[in-house]
Amino acid sequence: MNSRKLKRQVKRLTLYCAISCLFIVDASAERIKDLASVAGVRKNQLAGYGLVVGLNGTGDQTTQTPFTVQSIINMLTQFGITIPPGVSLQLKNVAAVTIHADLPPFSKPGQTIDVTVASIGNAKSLRGGSLLMAPLRGADGNVYALAQGNLIVGGFGASGADGSSVTVNIPSAGRIPNGAIVERSVPNDFLTSEAIVLNLHVPDFTTANRLCAQINGALGAGSAEALDAVSVAVRAPADPMQRTAFISALENLQVEPGQVSAKVIINSRTGTVVIGANVRVTPAAVSHGSLVVTISERPFASQPVAPFSDAGETVVLPDSNVEVTQQQASMFLFESGTNLDEIVQAVNRVGAAPGDLVAILEALKQAGALRAELVVI
Repeated sequence: MNSRKLKRQVKRLTLYCAISCLFIVDASAERIKDLASVAGVRKNQLAGYGLVVGLNGTGDQTTQTPFTVQSIINMLTQFGITIPPGVSLQLKNVAAVTIHADLPPFSKPGQTIDVTVASIGNAKSLRGGSLLMAPLRGADGNVYALAQGNLIVGGFGASGADGSSVTVNIPSAGRIPNGAIVERSVPNDFLTSEAIVLNLHVPDFTTANRLCAQINGALGAGSAEALDAVSVAVRAPADPMQRTAFISALENLQVEPGQVSAKVIINSRTGTVVIGANVRVTPAAVSHGSLVVTISERPFASQPVAPFSDAGETVVLPDSNVEVTQQQASMFLFESGTNLDEIVQAVNRVGAAPGDLVAILEALKQAGALRAELVVI
């Protein structure tokens, strides 16, 4: 081993040890790899169009999906088969489908990825079908993978002669594990850029500042710079061979993230309410009650009275009973600085339903007593 290679390996080992020895273990700290991602190191979405063949009569109704017939004709033409003019193809075992997949970062030609196949026509089921070779293109229009293989469909359907049918899950979509072969790599500047940018998953100025300070403490002042609430730029080794070890050590540094902002999340469809740990309430008294309106119908039969019983008819007359009651309103007091646990206990004591809780929180927000952002999704 020559001296130049020896010096290079010693330099790598020294750099790795210098970062590893400066790890700060804290119960509330998290690894950088859990808080941020490296800019440019991401997956890319691919999409394509193809044909699934070999279906058991559950394919597209070609009279309503002419693009399926057109695709079959184009494919047969490539194999030297010409369809005579005027011939109407009635295919029941073919379905036109879309194919989509995620291309992981640094994928190399020859590697395989999973693909998802879904019908775009009126095929009843893709169970038992095989996808013919189809190109998968990226947003730039280039082909990055070729998909082909047998589908795995989790759903199925069955129908009777009288028109009754049963469907379990979704039979018009399926997956092909390792169904596409990567043909082209996505270029990136990971090995050539002067700096590596770390992007936080959750934007926060405090977390970005602490992450920058932690890296500077491990690598030296000026090694990292917080660009904004999301991005932190880190000077990277000039030698591309050192960058993998550098990122490996960097992403395992421990950083204590900043406290999240106070939020109350309300799902208006399901009634789910999530209250953040930093939510506080100023002094407020809450009284909540509701009106209950009950409408009951008791129809009764009216029969003619003798001696007119032969001439009359029995009729059904309505009898409605409308009752309005007001539930007893419960009042509870929020002291200054009430936290999450106390809010939940107070609401549970009065037996408030999720809808009632939403109304209480909205009223507190309008009164200025809720120190949190109210988000309705």
